[in-house]
Amino acid sequence: RRATSKNISALKALWPFVRPYRGLVFGAIAALLTTAIISLVLPLAVSRVVDGFETSAIELLDSYFVAALIISLFLAIGTGLRYYLVTRLGERVVADIRKAVFDRMLGMSPAFYEQVMTGEVLSRITTDTTLILSVIGSSVSWALRNALMLVGGLGLLFYTSPKLAGLVLLIVPLIIVPIVVLGRRLRTLSRENQDWIASSSGTASESLLSVQTVQAFTHEGQSRAAFASVTEKSFDSARTRIGTRAVMTVLVMGLVLAGVVGVLWIGARDVRDDAMTVGQLVQFVIYAVMVAGSVGALSEIWGELQRAAGATERLVELLEAEDTIVEAASVQPLPVQISGRGTFENVTFHYPSRPEVAALCDVSFSVSPGETIALVGPSGAGKSTVIQLLLRFYDPDTGAISVDDHALTTLARPDFRRFMSLVPQDPVIFADTARANIRFGRPEASDAEVEAAAKAAAAHDFLAQLPEGYATYVGERGVMLSGGQKQRIALARAILRDAPILLLDEATSALDAESESAVQAAVEELARDRTTIVVAHRLATVKKADRILVLDAGRIVATGTHDSLVADGGLYARLARLQFTDGLAAE
Repeated sequence: RRATSKNISALKALWPFVRPYRGLVFGAIAALLTTAIISLVLPLAVSRVVDGFETSAIELLDSYFVAALIISLFLAIGTGLRYYLVTRLGERVVADIRKAVFDRMLGMSPAFYEQVMTGEVLSRITTDTTLILSVIGSSVSWALRNALMLVGGLGLLFYTSPKLAGLVLLIVPLIIVPIVVLGRRLRTLSRENQDWIASSSGTASESLLSVQTVQAFTHEGQSRAAFASVTEKSFDSARTRIGTRAVMTVLVMGLVLAGVVGVLWIGARDVRDDAMTVGQLVQFVIYAVMVAGSVGALSEIWGELQRAAGATERLVELLEAEDTIVEAASVQPLPVQISGRGTFENVTFHYPSRPEVAALCDVSFSVSPGETIALVGPSGAGKSTVIQLLLRFYDPDTGAISVDDHALTTLARPDFRRFMSLVPQDPVIFADTARANIRFGRPEASDAEVEAAAKAAAAHDFLAQLPEGYATYVGERGVMLSGGQKQRIALARAILRDAPILLLDEATSALDAESESAVQAAVEELARDRTTIVVAHRLATVKKADRILVLDAGRIVATGTHDSLVADGGLYARLARLQFTDGLAAE
């Protein structure tokens, strides 16, 4: 549930985003002032027109109508201009806020997302910015306009008829009470309704994204019932909100209309007694309606400002969030090319979400340019952690990691990451074409280079058979592809990047034997003149490594070649018997 902020001053944080568009702000304020003044003048013109019916001078009557028409046209033009300027300002500012938040979030390290749900970040970028849009794009200008109408209307009420103005002031508090009391209740119900809508959407999304599992376990009935239950609760909440709004409408309209009738009744008697003219009475009624409407609008806008203040606070939290990975004040430049030497020196690391367990403990090793090392060990030994630290997704608690004798903490992250190609254990496929997915790591690559990389990754044949070949849209998260096909596209992406350091995290785990053989040959060719770090469970991959590091509980417990480690009869030999049996049998 999103709490309503009471601190309206939080909206000041929006000024840095509004400041670049001061011209739009001043233009909108000018249009707003013009329309407010014209709106206040219009009843005076109406009064002259009404009283003009009693004059015998037709020319004077015509001039009143012409003046009223001109004022009305200026009001329409000013209102349209105000709407355009204010709405454009709101859309521009919100677009800038969304870009700023997204830019900030895209640069945050994975440690940040261990503490914050991605869905919450997306909600702030979409839902919270929508609230801000409603404030900048309408509420603020509407509030200023209604404040002007309230002050100006009250003044002109007393100018028209002090006696009737005093009676109107007695009615206004009666109108405010239901608006404030029921308005607060409406805001609570609106938030509750939005919560149920979000819950309904979440339930539907979860089931639809996992529809194969739902159907495989014949869980359709329960899933439908769960969605129906949440949706019905959303409807019940909406029905309560609608009922409350209807009651408030009845009370406010009833009080306003009763007040107008009462004022008309007293005013009519004054007209009959020649205490005021018919035009003045009409003028007074119009001003009374303006004042009452302004009071109601301002009370509603106050609630919107409170919600927007809360949204602003949440967005500012993201913009000011501290990343655990801090760039050096003065970063060292890297050369155009690097040799690919990597070094871990006494590295100890705990994941922020698991501070009590060391993922790596006093790990030291180096990899020479062009060397291939394999990381082997049971699950949770720290193999993938080595790759994550080398990419500087996290910083070690103690120790140092360097590339070509440059400590990673002294380099800008994009500078050294451009020399690395990663094939993760769970390949990430974007909702785009197959060609765009392969080209992801090197956008400037030609179509011929993309196809060459696909052939090297044994992906060309299946891609060519897709309905539109490489231009085929592969769906969200690559839903149209098998696990092995996704992995081959991810490998083609790494091949195309052509970086001097290659990081393979179980890169062939989802491949069949024939594809693995073809991909293994491509990896061998790719690794020939590159520094390669492989997390592997397959014997074929491990045996080809120049050196094998055996990890257990975050420590390197053995180092050597396949043959020497098997001969030692330690953890590696046991893993070889358990995990590499297919390869050993082949031997």
